[in-house]
Amino acid sequence: MLKVLSKHTKKYTYFERYAQMKRRYQVAQMYMVMKMQKQTTTNTEGVDVLENKPFEDDVFGKGRYTSKIYRLQSKAPTWLAALAPLDALVLQEEAWNAYPKCKTVIKCPYFPKFSLTIETIHKADNGNSENVHSLSKEQLASRQVENIDIAVSATDYWSYIVGSNSIDMTKFQSERTGRGPLLDGWQESCKPVMTAYKLVTVDAPYWGFGSQLEQAFIAGERALFHGSHRNIFAWIDEWFGATIEVIRKLEKQCISPFE
Repeated sequence: MLKVLSKHTKKYTYFERYAQMKRRYQVAQMYMVMKMQKQTTTNTEGVDVLENKPFEDDVFGKGRYTSKIYRLQSKAPTWLAALAPLDALVLQEEAWNAYPKCKTVIKCPYFPKFSLTIETIHKADNGNSENVHSLSKEQLASRQVENIDIAVSATDYWSYIVGSNSIDMTKFQSERTGRGPLLDGWQESCKPVMTAYKLVTVDAPYWGFGSQLEQAFIAGERALFHGSHRNIFAWIDEWFGATIEVIRKLEKQCISPFE
């Protein structure tokens, strides 16, 4: 009887810790999104939040739905600026956030056939799961896998546009939690650890420049994934210990400059 009780206690403790880790990641991501939007939004460019409300459906269960407009005109690469007007980088985003699953759909009114979908599953592992999205054999054959390591800094064009921080993660350590630095092989040694598995599907059926448009958006999303998660870790002392309710109150204080 004691052994059974001990076994159940361990299971309960595991799920309790996983739930706690999931809540902390949710708080961290909410804080990061809010702060990055505030940093990059001006009177003419940035993020305009149209809707931010709870939702519930049969696919995701309970979660948060957001609708946003991204005005990124000055961030267009040279080839796109020469090809299309500034409005080409006004993007519409819908997102359904219901941890551990999330879905984001991005469209561009100037290119009505264009679409980019990001399906995310968060797992309490170190990134070794092979097919968390349950893809078919055909999909797996065409899938390209990229591992994004937040301990490594990036200096490419899109990372500059996103605004990646310059903190050396191999030297950074949180004062409040003691977490860090992220040394070589940190994915295997750090606990707790969570992986965000993102399935990115992009479609730009435009003759002559569709492939270039797809690659530009993929590179932009890659830089955003990398930079935003580096910020989550770098800002840990700012968000650690906060609750979702506190972050919601802070979100309401961020009034859109476009209103």
